[in-house]
Amino acid sequence: MERKRIQDTELLVSPFGLGTADAGVAWKEEDADKIIGTYLDLGGNVVDTAHVYSDWVPPEISRSERVIGDWLARSKKRNEIVLVTKGGHPSMLGENPDMHRSRMRKENMAEDLDGSLMKLRTDHIDLYFYHRDDVTIPVEETIDVMEEFVKQGKIRYYGCSNWSPERMRAADAYCREKGLRGFIANQMLFNYGTKYMKPMADDTLCSMDDEMYRYHRENSRNLAMPYMGICSGFFHSFERKGAEAVKESPYYTEGNMQAAEQLRKLKEKYGANTTQILLGFFTVQDFPCLPLYGTGKPERLKEAADAFSITFEKEDFEENRF
Repeated sequence: MERKRIQDTELLVSPFGLGTADAGVAWKEEDADKIIGTYLDLGGNVVDTAHVYSDWVPPEISRSERVIGDWLARSKKRNEIVLVTKGGHPSMLGENPDMHRSRMRKENMAEDLDGSLMKLRTDHIDLYFYHRDDVTIPVEETIDVMEEFVKQGKIRYYGCSNWSPERMRAADAYCREKGLRGFIANQMLFNYGTKYMKPMADDTLCSMDDEMYRYHRENSRNLAMPYMGICSGFFHSFERKGAEAVKESPYYTEGNMQAAEQLRKLKEKYGANTTQILLGFFTVQDFPCLPLYGTGKPERLKEAADAFSITFEKEDFEENRF
């Protein structure tokens, strides 16, 4: 897979990142060598985690970071990856976590970052994200906190996850005024089915919409890093089990039933599988995208990587693009 430089940075990145929210849960930690090793062998180099992964599965907290840190210690391949993690997420501990109880103050971010460095067994993070936003905190303050982490040598670059275009524009303006690089990437819910899906139960998640699409067209320095890149398996389940199996999904809409039929035609056109078509969607956008893809099966990583050797056409996805 060909690597490209994130604009105005030193980071060369592969076409898709390896999502590791399921590390130590859906796939065993001893499988990390094979899974991450396969991803690296294919040319991948972006390993994405978060300090909160997977606190919702007791008793261990920051399990994903710990699994990745153990792999880094064993493999000695820290310099071969672009290490991505996130902080500032609301606590997921307890029976009914309150997703609106913000943890984005400086002290929260510092605590999470130091915890991430310890779990990951590294002295710096290549790309560090605000995992949520708190609109009561001025963007100037949030940027200054990240810049302090950069000066301390704890992070190289920073980004935002689940921020509105309005807040990102405000942050961009402040960074231009101060001569700062600012956010180099934005993580949002974006995929083949986003345009027609119903709202997610968690309203702290930010999805791609017309306004955010316009923002990224106008701000290519902020790389789009979509999560839930294969629609949480919606189209896979629909193909295998039918509508009854997916009718409770937020993706289950008339628009996405039509998208499923188009997906079937594209599979025939390109001789590709469902995952490859869903990842191919990101290659025809009006701005650079680096989708995240997670799996516990190394063979699926090879299938995913092959998607980026197919030359898709924008017209293939016209009804699903914003």
